[in-house]
Amino acid sequence: MEYRKLGDTALELSVITHGAFAIGGTMWGGNEKQDSIGSIHASLDNGVTSIDTAPFYGFGASEELVGAAIKGKDRSKIQLLTKFGLVWDGSNNGKGDFFFDAKDNDKTLPVYKYASKDNVIKETEESLKRLGTDYIDLLQLHWPDATTPISETMEALELLIQQGKIRAAGVSNYSVARLQEAAQTLKPASNQVSYSMLNRSIEKDLVPYAQETHTGIIVYSPMERGLLTGKYFKENTLKSDDHRNGYFTQFDLERVKSLLQAIEPIAINKGATVTQLVLRWTTLQPGISVVLAGARNAVQAISNAAAMQLQLSAEELQFINQQLTGI
Repeated sequence: MEYRKLGDTALELSVITHGAFAIGGTMWGGNEKQDSIGSIHASLDNGVTSIDTAPFYGFGASEELVGAAIKGKDRSKIQLLTKFGLVWDGSNNGKGDFFFDAKDNDKTLPVYKYASKDNVIKETEESLKRLGTDYIDLLQLHWPDATTPISETMEALELLIQQGKIRAAGVSNYSVARLQEAAQTLKPASNQVSYSMLNRSIEKDLVPYAQETHTGIIVYSPMERGLLTGKYFKENTLKSDDHRNGYFTQFDLERVKSLLQAIEPIAINKGATVTQLVLRWTTLQPGISVVLAGARNAVQAISNAAAMQLQLSAEELQFINQQLTGI
């Protein structure tokens, strides 16, 4: 495993970071508690020291599972990354920016983007309790809230740093303009954004800005929620309540299938899987600090960690990039 310093902070994160969205169950067709905890243990046993979660993942379930998994572990050797700013329990009293209606079994829960100072502090206390810890290594705004001044949100994060409840503060899904505005109050340590072989838009402006300002980039959905594993084309067994049934429709699936067929020989030649090849390619892209890789069981977690063992030559990287032209 490799470890990289996040932005201007003292935090060092494992380049492959355990993404804990899927183990929350909601939107992913459910989960299995012991498998979920086992996936985190396997990550930690294989050099992955960083875990990224959020209150919204499973409406608190993901954070609780992470807390259960790290109980009794050496906390100083684990970096916990979580978020705030998505409210589904009505505690915002209608304030904030309506996002979408989420499903919790038979219930419909309206989700709001809400990042007021009071809510940031409230959610942080709830996350600390669910995670079973007295500090969070990186606390991130989950989505921009157009109804709350950015300065107010940053002031709340600065207060939490001063109180020792968080070590560093980041944002997610921020544009360059929002990062610049935030920096007038508190410079975000990082920006967590979507990036993959199929979605490289951040390379135009966000990556150059991050490199210039020493802002970390944390990548989510590097596998496009499993599409780039190739499994979808071989054994499409998605459950009816799995959000990916709709998500995958945005892509030209035939072109994606051709891409995977073209790069698979590189993986096979190295005794690796296409999943590992895609993850490793992502970690090697300019400006990328950390790559989130979801795992729902120990086998997947071990495979994700092993991706860092792949060595790709300049010629192999060039070949892969050529296959991405027009994707």
